[in-house]
Order: sequence, then structure tokens, then C-alpha cells
Amino acid sequence: MNITDTHIHLYAKEFDSDREEMIEHAQKSGINRFFMPNIDSDSITSMMDLQHRYPGICYAMIGLHPCSVKTNYKEELKTVETWLTKAEFKAVGEIGIDLYWDKSFITEQEFAFKKQIEWAHHYRLPIVIHSRESFDEVYKILVDCRSLQPRGIFHCFSGTIEQAKKIIDLGFYLGIGGVVTYKNSGLDKVVSAIDLKHLVLETDAPYLAPTPFRGKRNQPDYILNVAEKIAEIKETTVEDVALITTQNAMKIFDFELS
Repeated sequence: MNITDTHIHLYAKEFDSDREEMIEHAQKSGINRFFMPNIDSDSITSMMDLQHRYPGICYAMIGLHPCSVKTNYKEELKTVETWLTKAEFKAVGEIGIDLYWDKSFITEQEFAFKKQIEWAHHYRLPIVIHSRESFDEVYKILVDCRSLQPRGIFHCFSGTIEQAKKIIDLGFYLGIGGVVTYKNSGLDKVVSAIDLKHLVLETDAPYLAPTPFRGKRNQPDYILNVAEKIAEIKETTVEDVALITTQNAMKIFDFELS
């Protein structure tokens, strides 16, 4: 089995005590690639160190998370821009808009999102979108930026079937994680209605652990619980889910499937 985790914060401090063991265990379970989204300037060094230590396994993205868009957002964006000129990344992410925690920087979040879409276009990279409580705002910007041909993943998708279809029509994939296992999330109905060719797997570890680990630290091998739930919904095998979602991820991140 060959599973790809398209969104995991392996550099997070929550993994400092057992990171190597977790990666080794995940690989033995068939989880062979980890794509790491950046948060802000504080997370870059540890993320790049992991990519260096695990070549061909851990892949870095670069971007400014919307929750890190504060009064110093221009400095943070400059840091992202500088890194784009001196290192290779698999995507610009995670970027977008978050209106759940704080709405006071909405204008700055929109500016940062648009600017990073421009950079992704310039460097021919996909984007990985964070859109918590902000689907309409994010969708409008993507439509407005259509000439830049943005592509990539809607991370942690938890919207409606109608929203999912809008995303797919723009050429994006849905990142499905632990939320699909939650009893009242409604995401099972969305997954049931959407072809596997539009989905990718993710954990968002150490956050959003799937059932039966909800509320605990999420970890790499829990992606198997997500794959099992999707297989149950789609009435297929875990192996089929792993194959198709990994093929999708390889298309997004633009390299050959080995």
C-alpha cells in the first residue's frame, strides 16, 4: 500500500519526543510521503530541517497561514517571497482566510492570499488553501484570480456538496482528514457524492485526530482511519482509496509516482 499525507505539521513541537519513531512506524504502514505546510517565519527552519533529514519522504511548502497575518504581515510575506527565490518547494501553503478565530485582519488576510496566489503562478506551484468559516470569501478571490490559473487543494474541506462541486469546477481537489470520521460532521455525505478522483488524504497532525482518537494528539498513522472511513463510504477497499488519492497527490505536486 502507498499512502500520501498531503497535509501534516511534522515539525510541530508536539512531535519532539517521538518524531523519528512515528515516521518510521508510518512508513512500515505504507505511508510514504508527507507534505508539510508552513505557518510563518517561526516554523520554516524546523520544517526545512525535516525535509533535509528525510529526502524523498518529507516535502516542504512555503506560505503564510492566515492566522499569522497580523500587524507584521508585510514582513512575514517578505520572508515567504525570499524563501521562494532560494529553495524548492512543492506548493505555496498553507494560505487563505480564517474568520473563525479573528476577523480584525480580514483585509490583510485577503491581500496576503492574493499576493501568494500571484507567487504560486509565477513559480508554477499549486496552492494549499485554509478556508475556515470563509468559503465565500476564498471562492470569490479564486474566481477573481482565474487568469492566474490557481490549482491545488482545499485543505480540511468540511463544506457542502454544492461547495465541493464549485471547488472541483475550479480545478481543485478536496483534502479529507479526520473530520470525515466524526459522527455529525456531514462530510460522509459529501464524500459519498464526490468521485475519488477529486480527493486527497491528509491528517493535519497534530490536530484533528480521527475517531476513535478525537481530542488527542493526531499522528501520521491515523491517516489509515481516514482511508478506512472513505473506503467504507465509497464501498471499496482501503487499497483502492490509497492508490487513487496518492495518484491525485502526485498530479497536484507534479512528480512521477514511483
